[in-house]
Amino acid sequence: MDEPIVHDRVTVPFSGPGAGTAPLTWGQKSILQDMRNSDWTYNISGAHHLPEGLTVADVAERLGRLMGKHPALRTRFGTDDEGKPCQVVHGSGEIDLEVMTFADHLDRAAAVDHGNKLWLKWMAAPLAEHTPWSLRMGVMRHRGEAVYAVLTIGHLVADGVGALLLMTDLGLGELVGRPVDPDAVLLADLGRREAAPELRRVSDRAMRYWEGHLRALPPLTFGESGAPDYEAGRRCRNVRFSSPAAYLAVVEIARRTRTDTGRVLLAVIATAIARTTGVDPLTLHVAAGNRYRPGLADVIGTVVQNAVLTLDLDGTVDDVIAQARRATTAALMNSYYDPDRLAELAARLDAERGHPARITCRVNDRRFSTRTRADAVADAAPLTEDEIRSRLPETYLRWNKFVYRWTDQLFVNIEDHPDTVYLQVVSDTEVFSAEQVEEMLRAVEEVAVEAAFRPDVPTGARPRPAVSGSGPR
Repeated sequence: MDEPIVHDRVTVPFSGPGAGTAPLTWGQKSILQDMRNSDWTYNISGAHHLPEGLTVADVAERLGRLMGKHPALRTRFGTDDEGKPCQVVHGSGEIDLEVMTFADHLDRAAAVDHGNKLWLKWMAAPLAEHTPWSLRMGVMRHRGEAVYAVLTIGHLVADGVGALLLMTDLGLGELVGRPVDPDAVLLADLGRREAAPELRRVSDRAMRYWEGHLRALPPLTFGESGAPDYEAGRRCRNVRFSSPAAYLAVVEIARRTRTDTGRVLLAVIATAIARTTGVDPLTLHVAAGNRYRPGLADVIGTVVQNAVLTLDLDGTVDDVIAQARRATTAALMNSYYDPDRLAELAARLDAERGHPARITCRVNDRRFSTRTRADAVADAAPLTEDEIRSRLPETYLRWNKFVYRWTDQLFVNIEDHPDTVYLQVVSDTEVFSAEQVEEMLRAVEEVAVEAAFRPDVPTGARPRPAVSGSGPR
């Protein structure tokens, strides 16, 4: 082999049940709106070691079986007879498995390294440019064996949990061995079900809850920018922050307050935002998986939608934690709704208050395996303050070089990394300076460590004087 990597494709036929046309689901409408606003793919992408002994033919067989089993993967999107967006499930078709064969003189690690670079590249590449389906799969072949796979899934047909369930069917990922409900609702059937009166009433109840949080909003969460052509999220930067000390502190707070780590982290992050920006109270979006709802636990689809809650950040950190516990429960109970109705509500409220308003702060807890482990803290041995503070030197903060468009002024992702609070933060460059974002992230660690052993730590939220035509810089 003259070339170090030879690229090829294997065409995989498939067929399966469920062909037909259905309305978009509420989750699909939500993610489609975000994709249009941000001009971002929202692809779910990852790379995985394959079980030993597999050939490319074995992987192709698994891919064909996966496509046949799950109608969501055979779905394309168009418009119905009334011109409304819809999903169309196909009964059969073909998909390419992309094969990268590495020269025998290369080490197996070269194939793995290539796959690790490839999944990041594929995550940012629109699927439509490479495949007619909402799935793209590649396999790294080394010395005749399929050793590594890259899988990219369109967010319109699967959210994070849905992607994990699909990987389970391929024999990959952290859910291997977990039973999957064979009677879980199909994505197209869910779209039809959400058009029925019973679920329309669920959406109507949610709108009454949302109205209470939207009515008194300012135009943007963190104020206007001084830029004359300002558009929220027009230019954003990305930073990653990791703190083992904050992780231990959050676990200790959860143990002390008998609260799960998700609520504690939300409270700590909101407090850090208030300390840095002076915004109090803070109305924000949190991502709601909706999989606790009947029939949705194992659905292959995207059922994630925005939930809304408001936190009063005066008082103590423990006060905010107690609020977060109550507020997130109410928010999640009202996170299943028709986004078209929410758009109508927002337009009506904009007209009544005399100005358009948007929530431009979002916190997304993307943990899966690490969240489950961290929440099992009730019987954990208490830590000491010295044990927590001894980990402070391990904290790091790293800026990514690229700048791109996003829909929020501040978007905080809590990532699934073990034994650390790992945050990925996207911030609007027209509103937040790099120094202010770094101050906010350091405050997350500071708040957590301060509150680990003290129930009376004040939030430190101090409203800052508003300056006309500028954000909280």
